[in-house]
Amino acid sequence: MAGVGGVVGGVILDESVLLASQQLQHPDSSSSSHSSSNCAFFQPDAHFLLRKLRHSNIPTGISYGPGLEAHKVSILKEVATQYSIHCFILDASSIDDTTREVELAWRNIGGCILYLVSNKKRDIYPKLSKCGWLITILNVEGSSACENSSMVYINKLQELPLTICHINRKAIGNSVVTVGYIMKPSREEDFAKRGAFPMYPTQDGLMFVPLTFELPLSPQLQEVDVVLHKATDEIISIDLNSSLQSSNTITYSRGMQELQRYMEHHLDLCVIDPLNYIYPVLDRLKIQQILLGLEDLKTRGCRAIRGPNFLKVDDFNQAGLIQSLSETKLALPSIVKPQVACGVADSHSMAIVFRVEDFKELTVPLPAIIQEYVDHSSTLYKFYVLGEKVYHAVKNSTPNADTLMKLSGSNELKPLVFDSLKSLPTAKGNPNSGDGNSSKDTDHCIDLELVTSAANWLMRKLELTIFGFDVVIQEGTGDHVIVDVNYLPSFKEVPNEVAIPAFWDAIKKKFELKRTT
Repeated sequence: MAGVGGVVGGVILDESVLLASQQLQHPDSSSSSHSSSNCAFFQPDAHFLLRKLRHSNIPTGISYGPGLEAHKVSILKEVATQYSIHCFILDASSIDDTTREVELAWRNIGGCILYLVSNKKRDIYPKLSKCGWLITILNVEGSSACENSSMVYINKLQELPLTICHINRKAIGNSVVTVGYIMKPSREEDFAKRGAFPMYPTQDGLMFVPLTFELPLSPQLQEVDVVLHKATDEIISIDLNSSLQSSNTITYSRGMQELQRYMEHHLDLCVIDPLNYIYPVLDRLKIQQILLGLEDLKTRGCRAIRGPNFLKVDDFNQAGLIQSLSETKLALPSIVKPQVACGVADSHSMAIVFRVEDFKELTVPLPAIIQEYVDHSSTLYKFYVLGEKVYHAVKNSTPNADTLMKLSGSNELKPLVFDSLKSLPTAKGNPNSGDGNSSKDTDHCIDLELVTSAANWLMRKLELTIFGFDVVIQEGTGDHVIVDVNYLPSFKEVPNEVAIPAFWDAIKKKFELKRTT
């Protein structure tokens, strides 16, 4: 194993940095679950760190001494199982046995072992340092995070991912591109468990580090070359009284505001993607207007790709609504969506309306977009643009209008109200239901050349690196209709072995393009 000065190839967390000196009281401590029980004995940030390391592509373990109380050992082993990491007994009197055990467990890890330990266990430092381990000491009172020739010092567990990043950058040099990412925990977990965020450098030279608003942001950003964000996770409110082309209409969390200010003052930083680039996808009206430009894209078979017909309304009781629907070629049923597309709680509250008189009592937030409902045989094509690559998957969707009317008929054709993130109106026994994977039976309908042209057109128009859009094929006309556009989707329907390298490649090429301009 490489000694100090190499990249971090493995991490061992000593029990002294994980276990609290006494049981902590948590609001959910009454829960009987194992995780709640473990939290009561763990340092507040211990699970935060373990979640980050779990899918980091860096082997991780927990160590404890032979004299540790049995109930604490039981908790450590339970947690090790929970996070699929190793558990080692580290006996100061037989260090060689421990190092051999680690080598057998991890074998060729391609770097040094970083050992995080409390400053209360000073007697073990020299022995492990001689074995080539990088000793990292937690909770050094009155000192800031730093390093010397043989040891690293940090104040909080949350600092460890950034510390690993710093050590690896120093060891590898400028050949590695460091990507700092920020998004809500559930989204981060979805990406991380697919292997998208390795802290250990990938073959093409990318290394990922989580950014956190719990620590000063500027020192974190000084360690990264690229910022990957899902800013919509940090939106508090959106004011539609003025144009969404201005960031003044969007109120972000305090942390996101700090990140925004940093990006504005460091224009050389590569951002995926700049905040002003994502504003159009927050506004369904703006996206509809952009999609009007697709009308010139047609294939030899004269199939069209377009956005749905639409009408913006500020009041469902507005005079002349029927005439406005007619002028915009909107027939019933129509689907009604809030103008705000994401980032706020009710942005996915929608309704399918069958009768004009039912608009008056509609609860969809205003302003709203009344959109053409396209009969599409319950089949939705989800497209993902990852840099220069375009992928797609086939999903089950809402049924045709006649079936929807039967669903609503038992309720006197009242509007079908739903949250598009949670459930969609569907027909039982739908013959077109699928598992989300492309198949020959459904793919024959889609004109991939046409949609790929539209994807490239949207990429140029929106200037986004990673985005997605949904396409339905209208029965009868064969029109390909783009019904939704979104920023930084999960692309979970695309197999990991295809999607993740394309994801990395998109980021790397965006960075290289930024560097040359």
